[in-house]
Amino acid sequence: MNAFDVLKERGFIKQTTFEDELYDMLEKEKVTFYVGFDPTADSLHIGHYIPVMAMAHMQRAGHKPIALVGGGTVMVGDPTGKTDMRKMLTKEEIAENAEKIKGQLSRFMEFGEGKAMLLNNADWLLNLNYVDFLRDVGVHFSVNRMLTAECYKARMEKGLSFLEFNYMLMQGYDFLYLNQHFGCKLQMGGDDQWSNILAGADLIRRKEQTPAFACTFPLLLNSQGKKMGKTEAGALWLSADKTSPYDFYQYWRNVDDADVEKCLAMLTFLPMDEVRRLGALQDAQINEAKKILAFEVTKLIHGEEEAQKAQSAAEALFGKSNDMSEIPTTEISKAAFEEKSRITDIMLACGLIPSLGEGRRLIQQGGVRIDDEKVDDVNFAVALPESGELIIQKGKKVFHRVRII
Repeated sequence: MNAFDVLKERGFIKQTTFEDELYDMLEKEKVTFYVGFDPTADSLHIGHYIPVMAMAHMQRAGHKPIALVGGGTVMVGDPTGKTDMRKMLTKEEIAENAEKIKGQLSRFMEFGEGKAMLLNNADWLLNLNYVDFLRDVGVHFSVNRMLTAECYKARMEKGLSFLEFNYMLMQGYDFLYLNQHFGCKLQMGGDDQWSNILAGADLIRRKEQTPAFACTFPLLLNSQGKKMGKTEAGALWLSADKTSPYDFYQYWRNVDDADVEKCLAMLTFLPMDEVRRLGALQDAQINEAKKILAFEVTKLIHGEEEAQKAQSAAEALFGKSNDMSEIPTTEISKAAFEEKSRITDIMLACGLIPSLGEGRRLIQQGGVRIDDEKVDDVNFAVALPESGELIIQKGKKVFHRVRII
């Protein structure tokens, strides 16, 4: 099956250039393609997961992925989707983040000779001669056309720095460099990157007079059109240090019924016949589909053992087993507990809330319980438990154990 058909059937294709030509190329040859990842944090988050899965499908179909870590472009800052200028990172921070991202990507793709490659654009961008770059690359870019791009429009009101204005040229140059040195003919990425990806493909066609293609994926939205992967604690990260496997599992276990089939198609490798069967389940049966979704996605990110632990913990909390050992736990010293025993302080220390204000709002709405007793007072002081442990429940489905040591 043509890789394009696979991606289209599973819902990955949003926009492409020269679709018929791209389809024929994917049919007739092994295509080298790339996706870029800016190392602005030491972990990928769920927004990166769609491109990563698309890369895995492409490699399974016989094509060659390049995962490009943007160690050079991140020093400039991508204005896409931003209303403020991005925080500047040091070279050391960028290098450390890039190494951790490489480890996460290797769970999905096979790297090695003739297989997937991991590259860092700092290797060629940081040594560029600026005047040569302007003469060689800048001459092919129209400022008028660049200013019509969505990625710049959002920044124009607050002020677009010349530093950020260079980003499109640098990303376009990445595609050109990969085309010249590795035969890369296709760039893929999230649809918010369409303008930047298009610029690179256009640069190659103008400068090299050879085919180059752009393809974007839809952003991961729920049935109400809102971005998925946002939690009360922030982004849904792929790192266990930032989002525990249990919390990750629970997020997918609790998605809306209307989003189950789409998530199964895009976030797992289950055959599409099975995806459609599970997506068609109704009422109480759809919960079985959600359990499969949660298990499969957690297994891909954290491994089967962690997925089983998360599943067991969820079942323990909902009455199907007595094994509570895998419930997310925070240990607090007795001295620290006695100093700050207010429920909102404890929830903040456990990462259950992003701020004290959010904790007060939850309590006022009746969304906090301790050992199954509802908390009504925003200043409620928790008594030191005789057992040394207590269970905090946030909402209907988030549970957290606090262990006093």
